[in-house]
Amino acid sequence: MIKIGIVGDIGSGKSFIARQFGCPVFDADKEVSNIYKENNNCFKKLKKKLPNFIKSFPVKKRELKTAVLDNKNNLKKIENIVHPEVQKNMKKFIKLNRNKKILIFDIPLLLENKIYNKKKLVLVFVDAKKKDINKKLRKRKNYNEKIIKKLRKLQLPLETKKKKSNYLIKNDFKRSNLKKRVKMLKTKILRKYE
Repeated sequence: MIKIGIVGDIGSGKSFIARQFGCPVFDADKEVSNIYKENNNCFKKLKKKLPNFIKSFPVKKRELKTAVLDNKNNLKKIENIVHPEVQKNMKKFIKLNRNKKILIFDIPLLLENKIYNKKKLVLVFVDAKKKDINKKLRKRKNYNEKIIKKLRKLQLPLETKKKKSNYLIKNDFKRSNLKKRVKMLKTKILRKYE
């Protein structure tokens, strides 16, 4: 089984690229969203740690944003509660898809949270221009520049991510170009790691 981790800047198109491989995708953002909606135990822990912000179940993203903007240490508290749950779900995902040839991991802070293992994961860096990324981010429904800045500060420098990656894929935000690039990259990875 080949495990591919997609890394890059916030808004660089990692999720879109992950889906283009046509393989099972572990989407950490989606997992986190489900944890907030469905995991009562997680809610209780968050409410205990952040009683001034977390009011009722399911956990509201608005409340989490307020907590993070209020104090950057609150983000660590949230991560310490949510990340173990994401890890559990990731193990289940791998087990469930153990017969698949390729698994894709779309995890925003993959390198930063020490989730990745160099020997077991092929890293693909999504390379996109900053101005294209920012234009795309501004179109997002819940766009909040302060939150984006805080999240970027948590990330390793993009150059470091690029150096740690096995492959680089250019994203010019043109779907047809990107689909072709992913197809070529998938073939290349299969040839090398199969």
